[in-house]
Amino acid sequence: MAYDVKIIGGTIIDGTGKPRFRGDIGISDGRIVAVGDAPDEAAEVIDAAGAIVTPGFVDIHTHYDGQVSWDADLAPSSIHGVTTAIMGSCGVGFAPVRKDAHDDLIALMEGVEDIPGSALAEGIDWRWETFAEYMDAIDFPHAIDFGAMVPHDALRMYVMGERARYEEPSTEDDVAAMRGALRAALEAGAAGFSTGRTDNHRNNDGQPTPASEASERELIGLARAFVGLDHGVLQAVSDFDMMVDPARFDPEYDLLESMVANAGGRPLSISTMQRDQARDQWQQIIARTEAANAKGHTVRMQVAPRPIGVILGLEATFHPFIGFPSYKAIHNLPLAARVAKMRDPAFKAQLLSEKSDKVAGDGSAIPPLADLLLQMIEFAAIKFFRLGEVPDYEPKMEDSLLFESKRTGRPCLEVLYDTLLENDGKRLLYFPIYNYTDFSLENVRTMLTHPLSLPGLSDGGAHVGTICDATFPTFLLSYWGRDRAEGRIPLERLVQMQTGDTAGFIGLDDRGTLEVGKRADVNIIDIERLALKSPRMIADLPAGSARLMQHADGYRATLVRGQVVAREGELTGARPGRLVRFGR
Repeated sequence: MAYDVKIIGGTIIDGTGKPRFRGDIGISDGRIVAVGDAPDEAAEVIDAAGAIVTPGFVDIHTHYDGQVSWDADLAPSSIHGVTTAIMGSCGVGFAPVRKDAHDDLIALMEGVEDIPGSALAEGIDWRWETFAEYMDAIDFPHAIDFGAMVPHDALRMYVMGERARYEEPSTEDDVAAMRGALRAALEAGAAGFSTGRTDNHRNNDGQPTPASEASERELIGLARAFVGLDHGVLQAVSDFDMMVDPARFDPEYDLLESMVANAGGRPLSISTMQRDQARDQWQQIIARTEAANAKGHTVRMQVAPRPIGVILGLEATFHPFIGFPSYKAIHNLPLAARVAKMRDPAFKAQLLSEKSDKVAGDGSAIPPLADLLLQMIEFAAIKFFRLGEVPDYEPKMEDSLLFESKRTGRPCLEVLYDTLLENDGKRLLYFPIYNYTDFSLENVRTMLTHPLSLPGLSDGGAHVGTICDATFPTFLLSYWGRDRAEGRIPLERLVQMQTGDTAGFIGLDDRGTLEVGKRADVNIIDIERLALKSPRMIADLPAGSARLMQHADGYRATLVRGQVVAREGELTGARPGRLVRFGR
């Protein structure tokens, strides 16, 4: 037989966890038809000598829900080896929706996920009401495949209207209506259901999300929509109320466990991270998750491979001076004009003599963040780092601006101020919030390597002015597999984690491994050259809105259904990706 594509001379890491081996791969009609020995001719031959050949990455936690309706590229995920992205995470999204609630869902997504409301308002054409209609509207050619979960907040607002916005308890009729709409979405091919239960998530006026305090009765009622189906997953993010009262952890976990216990055997994933305010919470989640699985429930922990933090800068959504009166007076000026004004010694002296106004509820993605940053400066507990051309995501204490302040004898605020003006105001700072309590990623390694963990939480498409964590797949391979001085993880396992493991969890048995008969979603990676570049702000969203974009070196090619969609870190314009309809 003749192949459409043949990949030759690479080192194959097939996603099963088995040892790597040298070989070729033959592809026909978008499927893998030969692995190891592929002797026939091919219309296109790709030389993978010196590179590893892996399955395409499956990212189970993204927020492209709005972007997918206008953007066929789905970057940055598509330039970091991701060939299937699952969106609808954290309980937020854009379907189902009543015609009079479009602005409400935009406000919610803007607040929770830091996606500019102006971009969403201009970019989304709202050609849907039900979730099935939403899937039809977004099912057009894209660079990569994608699936969609039903978000709890949108579902609740669809059924309860204005009552959902004020955390009003749902009635039995409300729960029945939500369950019916969820079941219809699952039967139409939705990937599952997500809910958000964290106080960090607020809409753009600082109000709690509609589903954040949903009752156990409501969650169990929704979980029962899965009974009798052989597809679909549940996803939950919760802070377990431990910042309010540590004693609330077990009751909250009980609630999530009761949800999966009533979902007809379908699996649940829970966001898992280390928080400064609740340092041992991640260990409690592990212990309870082990116990839940011992009872016969399938529960997995979504873990980020590096600190979950915020990128700050004069072009980004946040920086420490955003609430200072003098800065507020110039914040609408172009960057060059702002920088010029801020370099004026009199302006600098005036600003540094001021106190910040409160910024909570001003439309920020994490409303109290700027206030929190200032509090941390005052208490000398800050973890600000320059984000260099080669980003360091496990920096040492002596790399911090706090350390620089103490070494030079200059106040922290002055060091921050001057640093933000570097590179003509384009300097970006990195502020790790979660997973970096002790200036180390050792706890992250413990979480990542737990057998019940899955790599996740990349938030691709979200927090566009504050993070760029859609690059997690690249970091996972390059840092944990090659660069970390101690505690490296074998590449075979790292590949398996974000291919075979994630595909298997989400229910995609046609991809995730390089085996005959599987989808030809493939990465060809020069592992020695694989490296993240520094993020940059680019203004390519609708309404001229800006977002962070981060590229990488080392991806020779990414194939989706046997077509090269990216080569050397740049998209080719090929569009073989489509909506995945689960259970079909």
